[in-house]
This record gives sequence, C-alpha cells and structure tokens, in this order.
Amino acid sequence: MLTIELINTNIPRLQLKDSVSKALTLVNDFRLTHLPVVENEKYLGLISEDDLLDAEEPRMPIELMQENFIKASVHENEHFLNAVTFCNQFDSTVVPVVNEEKELMGVITTSDLLKTLGNFAGTNEIGGIIVLEMERSQFAISEISRIVESNDATILHLNTTVHAETGLLTVTIHINKKEIAAIVATFERYEYDVIYYFGNENFENEIHSNYRHLMNYLDI
Repeated sequence: MLTIELINTNIPRLQLKDSVSKALTLVNDFRLTHLPVVENEKYLGLISEDDLLDAEEPRMPIELMQENFIKASVHENEHFLNAVTFCNQFDSTVVPVVNEEKELMGVITTSDLLKTLGNFAGTNEIGGIIVLEMERSQFAISEISRIVESNDATILHLNTTVHAETGLLTVTIHINKKEIAAIVATFERYEYDVIYYFGNENFENEIHSNYRHLMNYLDI
C-alpha cells in the first residue's frame, strides 16, 4: 500500500502568519504532537507542540520559528512502511505526504498507520503465532516454510527483528492454524529454539508436554 492511499485531508495545516496560540489550539483540539506548515500549498515542515509551548510570545507568528521546523516528509508514491519509519524517527503522530512539486497532499495519522499495520501483519486472520530465536546464520526462510507446510499449514506473515544486546534473530511466524502444537514439535525436533507460541493453548500445551516427556525419556 502506498502513502497516498492513507492520507487524511481533515487534519489542519498552518500558515506562516498563524500565531503560536492558534497552532497550540489546533494541536490540542486534534490531539496531535505536530502540525504541518505550508506556504502556497508548498510543504515547509512540521512544527512540534513542544516547540510551540517553549515560544516566549503566544501571539508571535510561527514564521519566526522556522529553524525549529522538521523539514522531512514522505513521498506520495512510497510504501506506507516508510511512514512508520518516519513516526519512529521523529516521534510524531502525523506523517506529511508530498508530491513531486513538494506540495502537501495531506498527512497520515498514527491511528491509520496502526490499522494498516494490523492488516499488513494479518492480525485479522485466525491462526497461531510461533516465535523462534536463532543466530542470523541459522535463518533459512525456505526451511521454516517447509516445516510449516509439512504440517498442512501456511505462513500468513513472517517478521524478523534483531536483539540489540545479543545479536540473536527473533523470528515471529503467524500461521493459518490455531492448533500449532505439531508445528512447534517439528521446529524443536529440528533444534529450533521456540521461545513463545500462541494458539489453541489446551491442546497445544498437552502435546508440547508429551513431546518433552518423550525427549527426556529418549535421553535416558
């Protein structure tokens, strides 16, 4: 999904002549951390609530605060995940979207981004989740897919993150089945470290326990 598909045109935009007090009123009314500033439809940047609160004179125009503007934006034809990166980088509740002429097309709100991320991650799909931890060199998506598919299941979504301290890779797998005990057992049989799993808990935990008992027995 592209950023242009998520823009919200109802969020107000400020002009350079607008006062600090007006900007603060809009920030509070719309419960935002930042507002976009334009001149002749050209995007100039975002102004933050914190900078507005630090202004010495509420009646002064925000034109005098241009050095505080966040000049960054995302293009209308970028993938929406770039908007997520923008939110994380600037800790903003809005992401300005511009066209080739640097005109402000609108903004994307964090609430809309969250909904889109949920759909993107397949959270509306019924299924289970398995979380693995491994060395980066151990990660092979082809083998992970083969293990899941060998249990008559399909991966709906797969996400990887790197632990900052250990450098280990965390792999989160969303599967189209809630009865995932057999899949968990297969991962463990292939010596994957399963750190979490969420599915049909009663059925799942019973099989998981039986599998561990069997492994302990075989080790005797």
